[in-house]
Amino acid sequence: MTAHSSAVDRQEPQGATSAAAARDLTKTYGTGDTAVAALRGVTADFGHGTFTAVMGPSGSGKSTFMHCLAGLDRPTSGQAYIGGQDISTLDDRRLTRVRRDRIGFVFQSFNLLPTLTAVQNILLPLDLAGRPADPARLATVVDSLGLGDRLDHRPAELSGGQQQRVAIARALVTGPEVVFADEPTGALDSHTAATLLAFLRRSCRELGQTIVMVTHDPIAASYADRALLLSDGRIVDELNDPTADAVLGAIRRLAA
Repeated sequence: MTAHSSAVDRQEPQGATSAAAARDLTKTYGTGDTAVAALRGVTADFGHGTFTAVMGPSGSGKSTFMHCLAGLDRPTSGQAYIGGQDISTLDDRRLTRVRRDRIGFVFQSFNLLPTLTAVQNILLPLDLAGRPADPARLATVVDSLGLGDRLDHRPAELSGGQQQRVAIARALVTGPEVVFADEPTGALDSHTAATLLAFLRRSCRELGQTIVMVTHDPIAASYADRALLLSDGRIVDELNDPTADAVLGAIRRLAA
């Protein structure tokens, strides 16, 4: 790596103290008459230790936005930053390293390996990276998620809610700068969902975790510090300390 390329990689945007940031992100799929603009110049900051819900109707660009921020998809133009590093220009090898070392993912599908125990699934990202676990952080995450008596169980021996908690523990145990969660409660009953959302909120307060969550559920969004509403590839509204009613009202205004 040259000195020049390192400086480019670490170029810092305004608000470089943010855990994640987007600057004028665009994403277009296809070309010519069939081109579809999924993102149209999105700019946002996600501060350390904050919990943000990203919402919007189907096709609004919310999942594309999260995927570009998390390095799962490349923007057509603009920049995506993790901790001040522009990840939108990294080659695949370095982008893979950033995703492994600095980002956690929680998806609606749990993606647990059926032959591994819960604790082996939780520690898998560290094992793949050749990094030792921090025993204190592992204990905190496991205890906070109520998984202490399930660590030796395989996924088939766990309920759906327990499997999702294992998936969340796996995302948090590495101490990532940002956790991206895509509809993490979509497959859960309301009680289990509320328990998980409360933990996510607590992880921001107690562990300093930054969480960006895509959701369609106003109740889930009410656990966040703020809600960003997307429509037609743009941020059209922002609610701080959102309530479920306020989010529902904002969504209804979008549909009007």
